[in-house]
Amino acid sequence: MEKTLPARFLTPDDLVELFDLPSVETVYQWRRKRTGPRGFRAGRHLRYDPAEVRAWVESQSEGAVA
Repeated sequence: MEKTLPARFLTPDDLVELFDLPSVETVYQWRRKRTGPRGFRAGRHLRYDPAEVRAWVESQSEGAVA
């Protein structure tokens, strides 16, 4: 079943749910290593634009072997 992205800015917890990640720490590691989707700070909160997340997923799948 394909998950659709909501029409609002995403939280790290949203990414955990969307990608079935083991924990939110994985999202924070992506951010530190600059390997995940681009996020931004809204005050002290980390948020992700759904369009940026979609672009990141597409860029990841470009190099994947089917």
